[in-house]
Amino acid sequence: MATFGAPAPATGQNASAAPQDHNVAQAGNDGISSLTWSPTSNILVSSNWDGGVRCWEAQESAGQIRALPKAQANHEGQAPVLSTAFSADGSTVFSGGADKAVRMWQLGQQPPNGVPQQIGAHDAPVKSVGFIPSSNLVVSGGWDKVLKFWDARQPNPVGQFQLPERCYDLDVRGNLMVVACAQRHIVAYDVQGQPREHVRKESPLKFQSRCIAAFPDMTGFAVGSIEGGKVPGKESFAFKCHRQDSNVFSVNDICFHSGFGTFATVGADGVVNFWDKDNKQRLKGFPVIQRPISCASFNAQGNMFAYASSYDWGKGSAYYAPGTPNEIFIHPVPEEEIKPKGKKTGLGRK
Repeated sequence: MATFGAPAPATGQNASAAPQDHNVAQAGNDGISSLTWSPTSNILVSSNWDGGVRCWEAQESAGQIRALPKAQANHEGQAPVLSTAFSADGSTVFSGGADKAVRMWQLGQQPPNGVPQQIGAHDAPVKSVGFIPSSNLVVSGGWDKVLKFWDARQPNPVGQFQLPERCYDLDVRGNLMVVACAQRHIVAYDVQGQPREHVRKESPLKFQSRCIAAFPDMTGFAVGSIEGGKVPGKESFAFKCHRQDSNVFSVNDICFHSGFGTFATVGADGVVNFWDKDNKQRLKGFPVIQRPISCASFNAQGNMFAYASSYDWGKGSAYYAPGTPNEIFIHPVPEEEIKPKGKKTGLGRK
């Protein structure tokens, strides 16, 4: 196993990772739990602990980005929303949260009373949702230790699996779905046709899993924990990141660039890192910002990177300071920042 990476340069406490990053308006009043781009356009959706699901349309021109607020819906009772996912055609947003519900919002339509339609339920909060393009099914993982599959036209799940522990995160890429659970359990599924369990293993990291992301080519996955990250497999390696002096911070999110297969990590230390898994090196480490970075996502084209500067609830309510800003930034991504070393330019965009 190879290790690589060193602490990112701490050059001050800036609001954003780079000066040109666009500050998205109306980002919400509480912690931001997820950021998801449409697979077909530059529509960005966030979920928030204030119960909101918010939508923006981003535009990029000559490295300058603007994001315009378009719409908002709210889970019932303003229950925290913990996860979002898009349908394959980009027309519909699915969300899950502390109201134990899986909900569906068709963009361009205002739902009754501003609450998205409920299409599923768990016996505990829904921690993560995803969409399976090959079958047009929504998948949800809950703290009730159950993975459920939903057809939006039917009131009952069309299938379910018992998980070894509570779901902490899941990700779907093509026919591969990976689920990170409590007690360091990881389960991979083949979701081509009838979903089936492919492999079950223990996380290669020593501490609690925080996030998981499948490779764009579906050959593996990366997992992040409260003390670092690792890419398991035949040639596995750990990436030492989100560390300052003797302090180790959680990896809050991992997201892959679909064109190059490189990836980003964001952490509780307020740092964004870009990585090249194949060459086992950091491509870019951004300066520390003022607050933890709770989640992040690349757009489908790969030229925009959204990240949330927000309390991540990693230390519980005792460390939450009411009135602390919750901000979303969009970073324009030039190819030289994210492409693997030695790659020709022009390959990362569709």
